[in-house]
Amino acid sequence: MTLTRRLRKWLGRNRSDPPDPLVWRTLIRGMPLLHGLSDIEQERLRGLVGEFVASKQFHGAEGLEIDDARRLLIAAQACLPILNLGSAWYRGWRSIIVYPDSFRVPYHETDGAGVVHEGEHVRSGESWPDGPVVLSWPDVVSGANGEYDENLVIHEFAHKLDQRDGVANGFPPLPVGMNRAAWSAAFTDAFNDLNRRLDHHQQTPFGDYEASSPAEFFAASCELFFVRPDILDAQWPSAYTQLKAFFRQDPLARQNA
Repeated sequence: MTLTRRLRKWLGRNRSDPPDPLVWRTLIRGMPLLHGLSDIEQERLRGLVGEFVASKQFHGAEGLEIDDARRLLIAAQACLPILNLGSAWYRGWRSIIVYPDSFRVPYHETDGAGVVHEGEHVRSGESWPDGPVVLSWPDVVSGANGEYDENLVIHEFAHKLDQRDGVANGFPPLPVGMNRAAWSAAFTDAFNDLNRRLDHHQQTPFGDYEASSPAEFFAASCELFFVRPDILDAQWPSAYTQLKAFFRQDPLARQNA
């Protein structure tokens, strides 16, 4: 049976079932992000992907067709952060909207002087509280392929974790046993350090956008945690330690294995 037929056969069954083993192995081979997972972790991720595809609605924007392979590519990346947290962390919303490229979002802002500014922002992704995740398909692919030290899917789904308590502030609900004061100290120090270094035109892994709010800094840190854990650990080791406890994963150990 060809890979395409296996994929269709799986999607024709109950989509909460894990992906066909051959389909899954092929997906893993094409995603460097997942290469460090143990066999047990890969199997757990496979189960989460089945639940995710069954529970979410995928919509293509501007004529983009969302086929079975695209659903799986998004789901595999989205479920990595919840590998040891569980699918309940993504409950409370259903839709994923995928654009064929970056998209424009209108804005209406009032500055400190009371002057109103209107225009459009170009976005590659968004995450709406209690609403959809919006993704640019080329960025989904580049994140899966490991082309850059970035992963849009992980970034936007990190916002979803942050929004679990109703507000995106870089302080998600912490698992039992984690210390809120230690989390706050680690991320406040790292966020302030980033802004200080940018003010002095020093080299950092992030730019002005990631420094614009604790929520964006958290999402970008989660992204770096999974994609380039060595960089995050070298720059802000206390933030890395907190994310390791939060996700119950150690990507740096996988990277060095």
